[in-house]
Amino acid sequence: MAAGTTHSGKIHLLVHGPRKPIVEKGFSDQFVLHSFETTGDLERLTPEVAEKVRGIAITYNTVRGDARTLARFPKLEIVSSFGVGYDHVDAAYARDHNIMVTNTPDVLTEEVADIAMGLLIATLREFVKADKYLRAGLWHNGQYPLSAGSLRDRTVGMVGMGRIGQAIARRLEASKVPVVYHTRNPIKELPNKHYPDLTEMAKAVDTLVVIVPGGPGTAKMINAEVMKALGPRGVIINVARGTVVDEQAMIQALKSGTILAAGLDVFEREPNVPDELKAMQNVVLLPHIGSASVVTRNAMDQLVVDNLKTWFAGKPPLTPVMETPAKAR
Repeated sequence: MAAGTTHSGKIHLLVHGPRKPIVEKGFSDQFVLHSFETTGDLERLTPEVAEKVRGIAITYNTVRGDARTLARFPKLEIVSSFGVGYDHVDAAYARDHNIMVTNTPDVLTEEVADIAMGLLIATLREFVKADKYLRAGLWHNGQYPLSAGSLRDRTVGMVGMGRIGQAIARRLEASKVPVVYHTRNPIKELPNKHYPDLTEMAKAVDTLVVIVPGGPGTAKMINAEVMKALGPRGVIINVARGTVVDEQAMIQALKSGTILAAGLDVFEREPNVPDELKAMQNVVLLPHIGSASVVTRNAMDQLVVDNLKTWFAGKPPLTPVMETPAKAR
């Protein structure tokens, strides 16, 4: 299906996912919005409306842009997706059917890096556990025990070294923490040591910070073998996708002392979190809040809007994903 702006009349857009004021108010009268909050709601879409839709705004990753969904729109040109991760969108299908896909990187980089750093420190220095100790009145009985973990004697292995990974590395290096990284290929402009083999890196460090895209290519890449290599001082911080870590293997590693602790902002089957993790004292659990501040989420919502408006103004989108790179229009 050819992209372009030659259709007569107004531009029809599907807004799929939770309602967002910035998205709902972000378009001029040139556009007609059709809003459906859930995948079930989408079943109410009539063929007559589907025939008119030329763009989709996916406002959160709780709804899918899979092949079945995208195939319902014969004139679809672009999917503008909220979030830097886009494993909820079938980008390969979109590429094969000449549909542009965009995401919302950059505007959340520093926010997610802040969360990663905070989660690492909270996990190592046992902030949540210490908070509960104070609130329970136990300080009257004696000082809180010394934390087993500290940033001061650690080397961090970054699993992924894209925009967010490099922002996390800058924070760690400013804290005088050595940083190495694992990616498929080395990044020539980085001075940090590169490990082509993840397990070998895990042997050389005691902390893994995971920040790679989700999807089949990274599913359970942090597995039992990697955790064993990390060792009994090992800490895993995951601000990527829950599917990247073998959750059951991690639970067993935490129980057995194969690794020391974990700090998790993401889970395999969100919002469902295993009760075993909730019961552990050596983990810090966050409800996927990496980019969840008002200022950053507003910027992400605006980028969803701006990608669509730019496209339908006849220009390349601002932030296309790698499967559907921008071309001159």
